[in-house]
Amino acid sequence: MDKNLTNLLKWGIEHSTVSNPSADPSAPSPPPSQPAPRSDLNPEILSALMGGPSDADLMKAAMEVLHDPTTTLENKLIAFDNFEQLIESLDNANNLSNLSLWTPLLALLSHSEPEIRKYAAWCVGTAVQNNIKSQERLLAMGGLPRLVKMILAEDEQEGVRRKAVYALSSAVRNYQPALDVCHEELVKGGHHEAEQKVGDATDMDGVDRVMEGLKERVKRTSNKA
Repeated sequence: MDKNLTNLLKWGIEHSTVSNPSADPSAPSPPPSQPAPRSDLNPEILSALMGGPSDADLMKAAMEVLHDPTTTLENKLIAFDNFEQLIESLDNANNLSNLSLWTPLLALLSHSEPEIRKYAAWCVGTAVQNNIKSQERLLAMGGLPRLVKMILAEDEQEGVRRKAVYALSSAVRNYQPALDVCHEELVKGGHHEAEQKVGDATDMDGVDRVMEGLKERVKRTSNKA
């Protein structure tokens, strides 16, 4: 970064004007000088000028950390926590698609480490909560069957399954296509309590009944390890 700081300093000097405290304030202003030649600014310098990396840059960097096999679990969870906070913003959540981050995020639902699977489900739930664009994207990416499978997997840890319920709940509320797929997948997976279909995704009481039933199933059948 020393080289970047040096270049940034040079750029600042080239684009600054020097005042003369002894000049007569009543004297006419000299004609404007020709602009100084522009220095080439690499992305690091531009980032420094603009106040640091953008949210999009931070989201991509976090995902790279999460998929880096050399990164410790502790650091991955820190990256996930930062990622989750970023996508609390509706604009950032909707930008997941533009940044091609849905595929790597959903891939983490199948990670070998339970804490990673739990955080992945948590982030999915955050991204789609009250967000029709992200709900549509999750459905198009095949995320609903993955969440249902996690919830119904009795060999999965309880904390992971509960976060998957949260994500599923956020994904189906006020979005009928997702609720329809959720119903189909639950019945296919043998969750007989879902056989009485909730026909309206805006029926919050009806959706709540489905989710409370899933929470009870998770509590009753989970691997406590």
